[in-house]
Amino acid sequence: MDAMGKAAAVALIAALCAAVVKRETREIGLVLSLTAGAVIVSLVLAQVSGLGTFLESLADAAGLAPAVFAPVLKTVGISILTRISSELCRDAGEGGLAAFVEMAGAALALLVTAPLLQAVLDTLSGLL
Repeated sequence: MDAMGKAAAVALIAALCAAVVKRETREIGLVLSLTAGAVIVSLVLAQVSGLGTFLESLADAAGLAPAVFAPVLKTVGISILTRISSELCRDAGEGGLAAFVEMAGAALALLVTAPLLQAVLDTLSGLL
């Protein structure tokens, strides 16, 4: 909870500063936003560093094979990166580029989940 308070404070301060700076120089406002984003990500990464190990132990306890679990984690990572990248592009005034980033993210998410879909089909064909 402490990390979220720090992240919110960084975001609010950066947003206020960026709003003032963007009136004069839009590019500096974007750099300020990117820097604040990097600080927020570093705050969050420090808190969730052990999450991967915990999720893997949960998957082992539930009897999930890595072929099932890995695509889900990869898809979550792709979706987070897609969202951040597209919002940064929109903030820079590049809505078209943001749309391409979102399309690429959706395509890569489908590509990463293909082994999961294959495992589901194999399981269903084994039941029939």
